[in-house]
Amino acid sequence: MHALRSLSIANLRSFLRDRPALFWTLAFPILFIILFGTIFSGGGNPNYDVGWVDQDGTPAAAQVRTAFERTGLLTLHDGNLAEEQDAMRHGTISAIVVAPKGLGDALAAAQGGGVSGSVQLGLYTDPTRSTASATLLQIANGVATGLNLALSGRPPVVTIENQSLQTEQLSTVSYFVPSILAMALMQLGIFAAIPLVQQREKLILKRLNATPLPRWTLVVSNIAVRLVIAAVQTALLVAIGVWVLGVQLSGDWLRILAVVGIGAVTFVSIGYVIASFARTEEAANGMTSIVQFPLMFLSGIFFPLEIMPSWLRSVATFMPLTYLGDALRQVMVGGTPFVPLWADMAILGGWLVACLAISARFFRWQ
Repeated sequence: MHALRSLSIANLRSFLRDRPALFWTLAFPILFIILFGTIFSGGGNPNYDVGWVDQDGTPAAAQVRTAFERTGLLTLHDGNLAEEQDAMRHGTISAIVVAPKGLGDALAAAQGGGVSGSVQLGLYTDPTRSTASATLLQIANGVATGLNLALSGRPPVVTIENQSLQTEQLSTVSYFVPSILAMALMQLGIFAAIPLVQQREKLILKRLNATPLPRWTLVVSNIAVRLVIAAVQTALLVAIGVWVLGVQLSGDWLRILAVVGIGAVTFVSIGYVIASFARTEEAANGMTSIVQFPLMFLSGIFFPLEIMPSWLRSVATFMPLTYLGDALRQVMVGGTPFVPLWADMAILGGWLVACLAISARFFRWQ
């Protein structure tokens, strides 16, 4: 019994000294449940910025607007249809509700017991944001049902006409193919840290540093290999998306490759930052995981930003994967932008410059 106790204590101490094992066994599940719990709590309810176009101009239309506001899920922005469509294309709003001319007359006739035809409230949604579109359609139908019930149970007077803002109907997979490509490029880049740390531990970097080769040659060689792999990744994922899943690319290959190139180099530079501070391969594995999972789940590539609490949406605005995913969706399938394409590229470029500067200062060859 004494031997069993001593051996158990020794094994426990050995486990407690293994920091990567402690992280994956204890800290990682805690971080995971906090992360997902926070995402799906959404701070109570999602909130969507929605354009409101009043083509009727009657008190009844104003009351319908109030009914939408009372859901507590929408923030309405008044404007004409052209302005709101332009705002939606630029990602400022998520949908548009149109109160058509004749809405007030139809509601008044129904309330007075007279004969009235149905009137359709227009709802413009973006098919590239399938979750948000489904939620907004559900909200609009709920408001229409409430209005019809208020008319003493008469046949439906108010209905919803759902329209797509884009000329092409995009399937859900058209949204996820660019997102998966963005994730693959992110992983390709940050996991570059692990072989770098391995080579440092085995003194390979030290020996290479002692050769006449300039240091920049070694760095550029590493980046070039990653860019080749990124090109192969892109070709494979796009081929599967187009030929197997039926995704229709709306952009040209030059723009796609430009975004892929800057995205791949940006995340390789982040990998170099990790390698600069990780002393062992185990530490590099832990650090890449700590970086990878928040990027995957807080950048909007899997979960719409609208379902997150406002403070988490603010966190997403600092993450480079948010802008790589947004840029790829814009150039590949014409997705509604989170920010303009030039802003995506500028932010990725800023991350690239900052990470290269940090790596140049702190990267160790031995």
